[in-house]
Amino acid sequence: MSNIVNEAVEEYIRDLLPEKNDLLKEMEEFAEIHHVPIVHPEVAQLLKVMTKINKTKSILEVGTAIGYSAMIFTNAMEDGKLISIEKREDMVDLARKNIQRAGLSSKIEVIQGNAEDVLPTLEGKFDLVFLDAAKGQYMKFLSSTIDQLKPGGVLISDNVLYKGMTASDEYVIRRKITIVKRMRKYLDYLMKHSQLTTSILPIGDGVAISYKNEEEIK
Repeated sequence: MSNIVNEAVEEYIRDLLPEKNDLLKEMEEFAEIHHVPIVHPEVAQLLKVMTKINKTKSILEVGTAIGYSAMIFTNAMEDGKLISIEKREDMVDLARKNIQRAGLSSKIEVIQGNAEDVLPTLEGKFDLVFLDAAKGQYMKFLSSTIDQLKPGGVLISDNVLYKGMTASDEYVIRRKITIVKRMRKYLDYLMKHSQLTTSILPIGDGVAISYKNEEEIK
């Protein structure tokens, strides 16, 4: 299963989306040719809306890839800063070049390293945290990201339905069983977490949006 939404509905939604600038379109083509995972077009639009709704000024992103989503976020901010963590050196190099081309180097900082090592070293609190790294590792990052999220802030987790495999064993590929089990555990934990109020949206490859409560819910 490659789509979690009816293909005709997905195509219709994508046809409605505003056209992106030339650099973003070039990055989309690069990602498709080189099999680099970037956010789906309708998810990119959701990220823009969430950024604007919350008047976001500070973003922490886990998983940079080529810098596509970092640029989507930053273009939607009136003013602010985004910090992105990426493990792969080749992706960091590509992302920094793309960010420089976009004239966003002063607003986006890309840190190379393992997220579980980098996250505890970061100072300050963020309005929004975006998890878009290795799907089987989300639980490892969660504790640090919740701590670094401001009360009233938003955690967005991408790819949580993982081609439908998270939702049903019918779609699970044998070699993906471990990742699927970890993602199910992650979503269950998110939904029950006392500091978070979470909704799961069946768009793109599945997106979880979690609001950090200003006071703990009993």
